[in-house]
Amino acid sequence: MKKFLLTFTFAALANGAAAGDWPGFRGPLGNGVSDEVGLPVALDAKKHIAWRTDLPGRGLSSPLVVGDRVFVTASGGTRQDRLQVLCLNAADGSVIWQRQFWAMGSTVCHDKTSIAAPTPVTDGKLLFALFSSNDLFSLDLDGNLQWLRGLTVDYPNARNSLGMASSLVLAGGVLVAQVENDSESFTAGLSKRSGANLWKIVRTKSSNWTTATVQKTKSGAEWVLLQSGKGIHAVNPKTGEVAWHYADGAATIPSSALAAGVLYVPSHGVTALELADDGKSFRQKWRSSRLRPDTASLLVHRDRVYSLNSAGVLGCGDAASGQRLWQLRLDGPFGGSPVVA
Repeated sequence: MKKFLLTFTFAALANGAAAGDWPGFRGPLGNGVSDEVGLPVALDAKKHIAWRTDLPGRGLSSPLVVGDRVFVTASGGTRQDRLQVLCLNAADGSVIWQRQFWAMGSTVCHDKTSIAAPTPVTDGKLLFALFSSNDLFSLDLDGNLQWLRGLTVDYPNARNSLGMASSLVLAGGVLVAQVENDSESFTAGLSKRSGANLWKIVRTKSSNWTTATVQKTKSGAEWVLLQSGKGIHAVNPKTGEVAWHYADGAATIPSSALAAGVLYVPSHGVTALELADDGKSFRQKWRSSRLRPDTASLLVHRDRVYSLNSAGVLGCGDAASGQRLWQLRLDGPFGGSPVVA
C-alpha cells in the first residue's frame, strides 16, 4: 500500500501574511517560537486549511520555509530506501521540484518513525538534508545537487535498530551532524561546501535522538550545545573543542530550549542552566521535577517554560524560578513538540 504524508498550511501564510523564515528544527532559534501573527485560535478543517499536498512516502521531519517556498523530505518504497527532497509553493502547495536519491545506509527503523525523521536545515542559499540512513545531501534552493555523502560508507556501524532522528544544525559557518548510537557514536563538524569532516568527536555509545542547540554570544561567537544521556557538552563549532560539560544527565528524545541566555534542559524534570556571556561556562539556576516532558521538546516563551508529556498533560512553569504555575490535560496522547506564534 502506498504510504503518504499530507502537508498543511494555514490561510494566513498562504495569503502572504508577514512571517520570518523557518530554516531548521524548531525554527530560526531552535526553540519552537515563531513571529507569525494573526493565526486562528480555533482551527476549522474546512475554513483554515489553504491546501494539502500528497508526498511520495513517509516523513516525520518538519517543513522548512524560505520566502515563498516550503521544503520537505520523505522516504518512499517498501523499504523506505527512496529518499525524497521536495520544494513546494507556499501559496498553493504545488510541487516546484522534486529530487529522489537511493539510500546507501540502513533503512531499518521503528514502525512509528521514518527514514525521513531528521529535519533539514538551510542557510538561505543551500539546503542540507540528512536521513536516518545517514545519507546527507546538499542542494541549492533550485534543487541542484551540490554534493552528497553516505556517512555509513565511512562509519559502517553508525546505526541503531529504531532509526536515527537527530537534525542538522548550522553554527559558525559549520554543518554539525549528531550521529549518536550504541555502536559507532560521534558528532562531526562538516564543511558546507564539500561535506568533508572539519572535526569529529567520539560520543558515548548510546542511542540518542536529540538535536543540538546553538548559543550565539554577544560577541558574535557561537557554541553548539550537544545533549545526550551524559548531559550537555558545549562545543566550539569551528574546532570541536569542548568548553564545558553539565554532567548530571539529560533525556535522549526531547531537546533543550534556549531563551535569554538560559538553557532549559529535560534533565530530572527540567533543569535551567544560565550560560556565561562568552559561552565558556554555566551555572545551574534551578531544577523542577514537576515539569516533565516525555518525547516533546521544551518550549520557552516570554517568562514561561512549557512541557508536554505523552499523556497530553501540558505544564507551565515560571522561567525564572521553575515553579509550576498550572497544568492542563489536552485531548489524546502526544508525540510531537509544541510551538508558539
